[in-house]
Amino acid sequence: MANALRQTAAKTLTIGMIPADGIGREVLPAAQRALEALGSSIPKPRFVGLLAGFEYFTRNGEALPEDTVQSLQHECNCALFGAVSSPSKKVVGYSSPIVALRKKLDLYANIRPVKSVAGAAGKKIDMVIVRENTECLYIKQETLTSGPNGKEARATRLITERASRRIGQMAFETALARPKPHLTIVHKSNVLSVTDGLFRETVRDVPNLPGINGRYDSIKVDEQLVDSMVYRMFREPEAFDVAVAPNMYGDIISDAAAALVGSLGLVPSVNAGDSFVMGEPVHGSAPDIAGKGIANPIAAIRSAAMLLEYLGHADPAQRINKAVEDVLREGEFLTPDLGGKSKTEEVVHAIVKRI
Repeated sequence: MANALRQTAAKTLTIGMIPADGIGREVLPAAQRALEALGSSIPKPRFVGLLAGFEYFTRNGEALPEDTVQSLQHECNCALFGAVSSPSKKVVGYSSPIVALRKKLDLYANIRPVKSVAGAAGKKIDMVIVRENTECLYIKQETLTSGPNGKEARATRLITERASRRIGQMAFETALARPKPHLTIVHKSNVLSVTDGLFRETVRDVPNLPGINGRYDSIKVDEQLVDSMVYRMFREPEAFDVAVAPNMYGDIISDAAAALVGSLGLVPSVNAGDSFVMGEPVHGSAPDIAGKGIANPIAAIRSAAMLLEYLGHADPAQRINKAVEDVLREGEFLTPDLGGKSKTEEVVHAIVKRI
């Protein structure tokens, strides 16, 4: 994270709040309450409510209003995003606002820690997935034509040296901060030898860049094909520490890893660039439970903690994380996705009380 951003955040926190769709409107207020509970240990946060999402699109014809972008660029120094509904069929004129925000704010890294709770049953996992956030198939350049075999659909996949180098450096820096630095490069270059080949080679070459001067010598580096990566994560998750992947692979393996800790509702992330950072829970908008008061707020609360950590407020972030871990370990206040019967509000109250 750029020093200039941390210097600004040391004095003021102006947080753009983008609840967007579904349970985003329920979990983002939970994150706000966790931040407010920290009191004077952080600069008094100012929360700026902003609009975006598929539901906004259905009413207004755009998913990401320019006012939201302008506020984030000129008024806020960080943000929290709730969740977005993504229609499975093509909707004319619609494009995902979270994908657009990542590009407009140059949030090139999506960083997703996945960690099991101490004392919980099951296999132990403590890894960080560093996902390139701006390229791959998610540039959404698709065509549909007709040919001798009927309809033909094509998608362009973009992998650049610049984006691969940036995400590679972010991954090496992430690994360097871990107790036993170990970086796994995830790809499928045995089939996609050009695009994944460029990603793999560029990331591998990061330690040789000018000015690095042996900074990453302590990091063990290996590789994993994306399909066997998923297999090994379920068989031996303890084998991994930090994984770096192109956009789509990172999306898939981070959701898969969430299954090892019990629920997507537990997994946070930040979208990070050099001049802005935005927290975002990994889960979707969950329209089946929206409005029922049973959404798991923990991923959003943990995303707020990650936001603070990336802005240089490590100790307050740890207070939030410890409160969450205590509530999970005690097991009295759990939402239905974790096998409990608690309402969102009950979980939030328990966490805030411990903060």
